[in-house]
Amino acid sequence: MKTRTEFVCTDCGAVSARWLGRCRECGAWNTLEERAQPARAAPERRSRAVDPDSNAPVRLADVSTTQQARLQTGIAELDRVLGGGLVRGSVALLGGEPGMGKSTLLLQALASIGASAGKVLYVTGEESARQIRLRADRLGIGSDDLLLLCESETESILAHLRETQPRAVVIDSIQTASVETVRSAPGSVAQIRESAAAFIAFAKSSETPVFLVGHVTKEGTIAGPRVLEHMVDTVLMFEGDLHHAYRLIRATKNRFGSTNELAVFEMTERGLAEVANPSALFLSQRTAGVSGSVVVCAMEGSRPLLLELQALVAPARYGAPMRVSTGFDRSRVAMLLAVLEKRGGIALQNADVFVNVTGGVELDEPAADLGMVAAIASNYRDAPVSPKTVLLGEVGLAGEVRAVSRLPQRLAEAAKLGFERAVVPKSQAAKSASDGSGGIQVVGVDTVGQALGILI
Repeated sequence: MKTRTEFVCTDCGAVSARWLGRCRECGAWNTLEERAQPARAAPERRSRAVDPDSNAPVRLADVSTTQQARLQTGIAELDRVLGGGLVRGSVALLGGEPGMGKSTLLLQALASIGASAGKVLYVTGEESARQIRLRADRLGIGSDDLLLLCESETESILAHLRETQPRAVVIDSIQTASVETVRSAPGSVAQIRESAAAFIAFAKSSETPVFLVGHVTKEGTIAGPRVLEHMVDTVLMFEGDLHHAYRLIRATKNRFGSTNELAVFEMTERGLAEVANPSALFLSQRTAGVSGSVVVCAMEGSRPLLLELQALVAPARYGAPMRVSTGFDRSRVAMLLAVLEKRGGIALQNADVFVNVTGGVELDEPAADLGMVAAIASNYRDAPVSPKTVLLGEVGLAGEVRAVSRLPQRLAEAAKLGFERAVVPKSQAAKSASDGSGGIQVVGVDTVGQALGILI
């Protein structure tokens, strides 16, 4: 067999076709050593067919549209964000920062699937079987149908999958999987791409749902090639702050459901617990009668969510004024501050402004604009907004208050939690009052100035 020469980094194991002074992977200098390696035969091309039954072109009208029952995970919040449960043969990628609870959630889901549907397999390339057992004992999980496999070689994992034929699979994580024929370290772009393609091909051919756990970079994106997110059917991302007990899961891609749904969990000693009424949870620690605090109602998919917005305005003592935003788009805060100065008559050019969405939630809906403007003006004037008032409306550059979507659902959620008044765009106020708003008083406003005159 012919041999070839390659250069291998002694620090990280990265392989280069030619000598380099500095390793491209780890950045170390003068660590590449020349080694002779036997040439490997080219791997056989795998079939990348999406549908294993479509071996020939068929007419669109002849394709069966019969929907198969989804596999329930036993966790209602997770089923919600998946679109109603797991679709047979689907591949879901779950990403998030370390410590958010990815492995914990999937272990809970897999145990529930195993108890109701049969044999399931949890594959880990990062932990030992003893570590998984200790976590399961802490979570109170004990299922005879939950199998563990500590393996990182993709070919070996696929062999076990074909032998055991599980009802669902978790690969924790895709960054640890490696294909023998790919000459690069685990976690590299080539390894992640080829390993993911192999697991996707298995899922489609066997109609077995597969969860892939993905690491994230310091920028918050899933590590590896961007094509990985295109290859899978569903991409789920953990959101929230590690210093808070709340965990949010949002679908950024879903071929079998909506990408607007949000799952809310609370991290407890027994794992991730579902939150049936997240609005009450987020408002449970709110202090009434404090300036700079208002309540808005955001729509996350089909679910209305009441959130508290906080603002603090203080004189700028150290040169340029600071603009700090947590959970709210900073550029939008800058726009709202400009509208307040131009249309609301509030001078903020020499003031530090800090805004926050409580609970570690990332809020990007324009319907929260009016609430943010009111919170800043309330703290600037040190005049509290009524704690029984909820604010809804998008703010334009002319200072106008624009309509929001699904206003009846938002008002119904506010009325259910005891709110007595809602300040909404005037164009929607009359219709909301005639349709019934659950007993809540609806006040319509046209401009930011008019809203501030009513609230403060």
